[in-house]
Amino acid sequence: MPAGRKVVWAGRAISILACGMFLLSAFFKLKGGPELEQGFEHLGLPLTMRLPLAALELTCVAIYLIPWTAVLGAVLLGGYMGGAICAHWRAGDPVVIPILVGVAVWAGLYLREERLRFLLPIRTGLSRVP
Repeated sequence: MPAGRKVVWAGRAISILACGMFLLSAFFKLKGGPELEQGFEHLGLPLTMRLPLAALELTCVAIYLIPWTAVLGAVLLGGYMGGAICAHWRAGDPVVIPILVGVAVWAGLYLREERLRFLLPIRTGLSRVP
């Protein structure tokens, strides 16, 4: 398998893992339960937000997984994770996991979308300007 195809498949795998986190989160919001109620209370969120948040997560993931709208989906998921970071930070919780999920969303898209790699190239050396 050529190196280019390996990069694309690595991006797909990272994207699927990131989406799995959102799908799991939406599942637990739809399922409900005392743990969810405690978590929402801890974050200072009303429990009435659980269904709209689950719908938002599922919609953003669907947009992200469609190749033609993947960049818009990454922007939306990044915004969602920004809200999650803010909510956890305000509650005094660690924010490492939401940050890593947001990075995984963009890393997966970067690796699987050649046009994005062209738009944002990673430079391997420092160029010297005379």
